[in-house]
Amino acid sequence: MAETATTKTNYATTAAAAATSAGSAEREKVVLAYSGGLDTSVMVKWLQTEKNLDVVAICGNVGQDAEDLAWVEKKALDMGAIYSKALDMREEYAEKILTKAIAANALYEDTYPLLSALSRPMIVEKLVQIAHETGAAYIAHGCTGKGNDQVRFESCIHALDPSLKILAPVREWDLLTREQEMDWAKRHGVPVPTTAAKPYSIDDNLWGRAIECGVLENPWNEPPADIWTMTAAPEDAPDAPEEIVVGFEQGKPVSLNGEAMDLLPLIVKLNEICGKHGYGRLDMIEDRVVGIKSHECYECPASLALINMHHALETLCLDAATLQFKHGIDQQWAKIVYDGLWFSQLKEALDAFCADTQKCVTGEVKAKLYKGSLTVIGRRSAYSLYEYGLATYGDGDTFDRTASKGFIDLHSLPSKTWSTKQGPAFRGGVAGEGLGSSREANDGDSAEGDPADVADVQGVAAEGGACEGKGDACESHEAAADKEHAAA
Repeated sequence: MAETATTKTNYATTAAAAATSAGSAEREKVVLAYSGGLDTSVMVKWLQTEKNLDVVAICGNVGQDAEDLAWVEKKALDMGAIYSKALDMREEYAEKILTKAIAANALYEDTYPLLSALSRPMIVEKLVQIAHETGAAYIAHGCTGKGNDQVRFESCIHALDPSLKILAPVREWDLLTREQEMDWAKRHGVPVPTTAAKPYSIDDNLWGRAIECGVLENPWNEPPADIWTMTAAPEDAPDAPEEIVVGFEQGKPVSLNGEAMDLLPLIVKLNEICGKHGYGRLDMIEDRVVGIKSHECYECPASLALINMHHALETLCLDAATLQFKHGIDQQWAKIVYDGLWFSQLKEALDAFCADTQKCVTGEVKAKLYKGSLTVIGRRSAYSLYEYGLATYGDGDTFDRTASKGFIDLHSLPSKTWSTKQGPAFRGGVAGEGLGSSREANDGDSAEGDPADVADVQGVAAEGGACEGKGDACESHEAAADKEHAAA
């Protein structure tokens, strides 16, 4: 269920009341972005023992876990947190964040659909709100010191409330290995995992799943089969293709295969369908904000499908100039969001542009899924700019061919003028033709003036190509041009 203004107020008020009743009068408070994993569980206790702070632990569910997260709340409380809450943000994430990403066809480096970068701003917004309600002076996160997420968390916090202080324990403590963390946890009463450590670092949410580290740190290595959990291996996918139809209203997906759906269940269902056919895997070298390249693998079945199908509808409903300009805007949107600048003046301006372009992006797109691929095979819209009469070569052709020559003459006029004054015609024509014949073909311009002047210009061209030569050639070019003007 989406969080309304009332539910937002309720959990914030509850957090404030709990923090007031359970907190120590001598201690300041910190709001911790809490996941329930080893790192942030150790932080719950570390912030109390090393920083002497009361901990408010907040877990944001943006689709990484559809199950009940009550265990996360209890775990933090058992370790001494004065308040703990798991917030279901999935519907709000879909409606508030992912709709903007779809409108911008958001693909970082034209490849990655920004799943981690998109969830951080909304999580931070909740952390800041709860910090205000509980009177917390600090916000803490579990990001490493060499990744992108530290930049995103802290940039968003600075934008929303520059007065809040930020703690990044992983950048401070001397627990450099998993074994050291587990040893510290045992000595301080923090529950530790009983299963073997996963060899990869994984982040997932409604928009997809990110996998890195382990054997993936060598970019020559093929990703092992066990990293993929959302998508079938293409060779094991069904032998029969499957068609899907997504309906859009003003750029927002609103139906799947003819069934009207809210965005959250539509994405969940599309992840299932596309994943079954092995679609949505990415293996890329990615340029991180902090200046390093990283080998990343992603599973993004629904996000890639929706972005590609949305763009296909835009090609039908937006004119050529808008499409070309918007491609650059889309790339810029993805870059600043990847860089953690969700709350920025430029981001708001780009959102406004994208929103305006979506007014007529309404219709349906049909695609075929088959063994790891998605191919758009149809699109239709009441606002389509595709005009059959203008496009057809058969009966019903309404295109006025007699207008073509005049259009081409005007369209090519700048190139023609440049060529005769500076370019190929001036330098001696095409395929070795003499300058005289090229200039004579130019509406007889070369017939005017002293023949000797023309000979001088021919000499400059023969000496090595006007402006393409060294400085003395350019000076000769200028002198010849002055003679032409004087003769005229």
